[in-house]
Amino acid sequence: MNTSDAAGENVIEITGLTRRFDAKLALDRVTLKVVRGQVFGLVGENAAGKTTLIKHILGLLKAESGAVRVFGLNPVADPVGVLGRIGYLSETRDLPTWMRVDELLRYTQAFYPKWDANYAEDLLKQFALDPAAQIRNLSRGETAKAGLLLALAHRPDLLLLDEPSSGLDPLVRRDILEAIIRTVADEGRTVFFSSHLLDEIERASDHLAMIHDGKIVLCGPLDEIKESHHQLTLRFEAPQLRAPILNGALSVEGVGREWKITCNGTRDQLEAAATKLGARIVEERTPSLDEIFMARVKSRRTDQEARK
Repeated sequence: MNTSDAAGENVIEITGLTRRFDAKLALDRVTLKVVRGQVFGLVGENAAGKTTLIKHILGLLKAESGAVRVFGLNPVADPVGVLGRIGYLSETRDLPTWMRVDELLRYTQAFYPKWDANYAEDLLKQFALDPAAQIRNLSRGETAKAGLLLALAHRPDLLLLDEPSSGLDPLVRRDILEAIIRTVADEGRTVFFSSHLLDEIERASDHLAMIHDGKIVLCGPLDEIKESHHQLTLRFEAPQLRAPILNGALSVEGVGREWKITCNGTRDQLEAAATKLGARIVEERTPSLDEIFMARVKSRRTDQEARK
C-alpha cells in the first residue's frame, strides 16, 4: 500500500499556490489539505478560481509559485502516477459524441487496468443509460451520468468533480451528490468537488473551503463552520446612529434600535460583547452556508476598501 493511502494522510496538499493569467490573479496563495476518505466541497461564485484549482490538481497547469501534491506526487512531473488514480468529471462533459455508450465504455476501459466491468454494468443500470444510445442523442442529465460512470468504474482513489450538477434537474443532482458521493466516501476513497450551489455543498460535504476572487476565505469541517457562525438580532434601548461594532461581526444590517448581525465566535463571547454595547439578543439562529459565504465575501470587500 502506498503510504499516502493510510487513513488520515493527505490525498491533496496545496501550499501557497498562486496563478495569474495576464493581469488577472486567478489563485491567491491558496493553501488547503484534503484527507483520505473526506467529501471535500469547494464553493465559490463563477470565475472564483474553482476550475483553475482543479486543473492544477490534475496537472494540467503548472504552479507558478507554491506547490501541489496529489498522493504525495507532483501531478505535472508524474502524471502517470497521479491520473491513473483519479476519476474526473468536468463541467463541460466533453465526451466523443460520435460514439455509442457501450463503445465509450470499452474505449475508456483500455486506459484503466483496474476497470471494474461488473461495477460499470451496475452503474449503467442504476443510471438507466441505453448502451446502444449515441452520445450526441443523450440529454444533459444522461450525459452527466455517462461521464460520472466513466469516472467511477475504475474505482478511483480520488473522485474529482467540477460543477457536477450544473444545469441538471434535482433528481440527477440527488443521484450524484447523495448516492454516488457518499458511496465512494464510505469505501474509504476521497471526493473533491466544486460547486457554486451552496445547498449542494451543505448536503454532501463533511469538509469545505470557500473561495472568492482566487483566495480561500474560509476552510474547515462543515459542522465546525456552522457551529461557529451565528446570526443575531440585537435590540438597543436607544436608536443607534451608526452600525454597531461587534468583535467577530462579518455583516451588519439594520437601523435605529434593531440590528441583524452575522458573526463568527462562541455564543458566550458574542453575548458578552453585545451586553457591553448596551444591547440584548432578541433572536438568534444558525445561518445557512449561503448566508455565511455572502457575509464572508462582504467582510472581505469591506476590508479591501478600508485598505485603499
